[in-house]
Amino acid sequence: MSRIGKMPVAIPAGVEVVLAEQQISVKGAGGLLTVAQNSLVQITSEGGKVSFKAANDSREADAMSGTLRQLVNNMVIGVSKGFEKKLTLIGVGYKAQAQGKKLNLVVGYSHPVDKEMPEGVSVATPTPTEVVIKGADRQRVGQVAAEIRAIRPPEPYKGKGIRYADETVAIKETKKK
Repeated sequence: MSRIGKMPVAIPAGVEVVLAEQQISVKGAGGLLTVAQNSLVQITSEGGKVSFKAANDSREADAMSGTLRQLVNNMVIGVSKGFEKKLTLIGVGYKAQAQGKKLNLVVGYSHPVDKEMPEGVSVATPTPTEVVIKGADRQRVGQVAAEIRAIRPPEPYKGKGIRYADETVAIKETKKK
């Protein structure tokens, strides 16, 4: 059986998990998140913990039990603490400015680039070269961060571009005559 699937998900105070026929809902201070329930996984909730077990002995059921457990765990963490990704802009004149649900980027193009934030994701710019993306849904926060990074990914010769705060870019040596 999946090692991750064996561990139960602890439900902290202030978080409510509802197991319905078709979906699992997690509600907390960060909002309401839902995920579709899979018929290959048996879910039980007792004593502030949610347990996941494969419905049969197939490999697919085993894998889905671990996957569904981790999705529910991420939802519980998301509605209680939330997730955040930090991006850094490296380059002369590169800057970002958050305006409500929009992120305005000046990253070396002939025009500024506007990125609209989806529902449930907020953006902040503590400094002009830092972007902080926050939200309850881990997948959505990561996807938005990847889309912003894709606007101007770091190039390998000078390292200019948008990168994750913890990302290191291997700098190539230029061609010599």
